[in-house]
This record gives sequence, C-alpha cells and structure tokens, in this order.
Amino acid sequence: MMKKAQIGAASIHILLIVFSLLSLFPFLNMITVAFTPNSYVLPYPPKFFPDSFYLGNFVESLSANRFGHYFLNSVVVAILSTFATLFVASLSAYGFARLDFPGKEILFKFYVFTLMVPAILNIIPQFLVIKSFHLVDTRGGLVLFNVGGAIAGYTFFLRQFFQALPNELEESAVIDGAGRFKIYSRIILPLSGPAMGTMTIFAFTGFWDEFFGALTLIKSEGKRTLPIAIRMFQGQHATDWGFVFAASLIALIPIIVIYIIFQKQFVQAGAVDGAVKE
Repeated sequence: MMKKAQIGAASIHILLIVFSLLSLFPFLNMITVAFTPNSYVLPYPPKFFPDSFYLGNFVESLSANRFGHYFLNSVVVAILSTFATLFVASLSAYGFARLDFPGKEILFKFYVFTLMVPAILNIIPQFLVIKSFHLVDTRGGLVLFNVGGAIAGYTFFLRQFFQALPNELEESAVIDGAGRFKIYSRIILPLSGPAMGTMTIFAFTGFWDEFFGALTLIKSEGKRTLPIAIRMFQGQHATDWGFVFAASLIALIPIIVIYIIFQKQFVQAGAVDGAVKE
C-alpha cells in the first residue's frame, strides 16, 4: 500500500497537471484563432487545434502599421532596462548583504515598504521625476522608469542569495588584496548565476510586457513599444481576432528566446558547493 506521503505527493502532482492544462487551453485557443482566416468572431465553443495552418494573419501583422519598428523599440527598451536593472540591483543587494553602514536596516525596510505600494500609484510621481530630467517621450526616460520601478524588488530578491554565499570566499579575497568592486565582480556575480539568470527572465518579461508606463511617457508614434502597438491593432482590427492573436504570438518570441537562453541558470542549484573546505 502507498504511504500517506506518497499519496500526498501524487495528489499534488495531479493538481499541478490539471492546473497546467487549464492554463494551457486559452493559449491553444489563441494559436488556433491565429491560424484561422477571417476570424471575425471567436469560435464558440473554443477550439484548441487549428483546422489549417493559414499564415496570412502573421504576414499581415508583420507588415501592418510599422509593426517591425515597434518590435525593435521594445527590444531596445527591454534589453537596456534589463541590463541596467541587473547592474544597479546587484550592486544595491551586495551593499545590503555584505557591507555594514549606518542605517542599513532602516533603509532596507524602506525598500521593502515600496514593494507594498501598487505600481499604478507610482506612475504620477515617476512621471514628474522623469519630466524634471526632460526625458518624457524618450526611450531613455522609459528605461529610467522601468529601472526605477524594479530596483527595490530585485534588490530584495538578490540580497537573500548574496547573504547565503560563504563569507570565507570574501575573506580570502580581502587577504589577497581585492577591493570591494573586485570582490563583487569577480566572486559574487560569477557565483550568483542561478539568481541572475532567474532575475533576467523575470525582468525582461516584465519590461517587455510593460504597458502603462510606456503609454504615459511615450507620445510620439515612432517611439511606441509593442504592447501599445498591439493595443492599437486591437482597436483598429477589433473583429479580426486572427490578426490580433497572430501579432500577440509574434510578441512572445523574445520571451521564449530569453527563457531558452537562461533556463539552465533558472534551475541550477548548488553553485558554491565545495567552494569552501570544511
């Protein structure tokens, strides 16, 4: 007979499979509609497998309304925002995790407190700050907006990982004459591959899908990002769901690529096992 622990584990796995399938069905319906010509009405009941592989919706979405230009804008903004967030958040987390300075705990609590404030409430003060720098309607302003809103959360995330690294590694580097930045760049970051890879996936996905900040800051049509463009497509092609869903599927490609690149880091563990002798 199966033990209670095995029954419990089997039940959890079954529930996870069921929820995974439930979350997969809307995506399959979206793919089906994207491959269906003249999809002016969503199929009911929903269909999960296409009758044909009609590529006209994808071709039309790629050539419509400067889609490629909006796509490139999103790529530039998302990559710059991700790299800037990785750099600033990792420096901030290193300071909170490995350095001692007056008011450290109070300042970190302020960081944590900002995570409790809904992001939508921060848009107006962030807009005013960016406006004071004369960066409204610029890609640089949008990058600054993205980084400013993400620093606290990713600092909190990385701080926990940095604190778990053995102190002996840092002490050995200090004895060898290494400075703080060298310790950060040559020891802490290389050992933080799993955390940095996970953060890269989450950060890029969040910046790629960011809508309200881009809608607030970007006024020029040529500087709009892809989420705004897809929303425009939905307004212009409100009944052509195949077109809208095809554009949305194309927009998923960079996220899938980033996940494929960093997924090994995402699941990696025990990076420092054996680094310190007992």
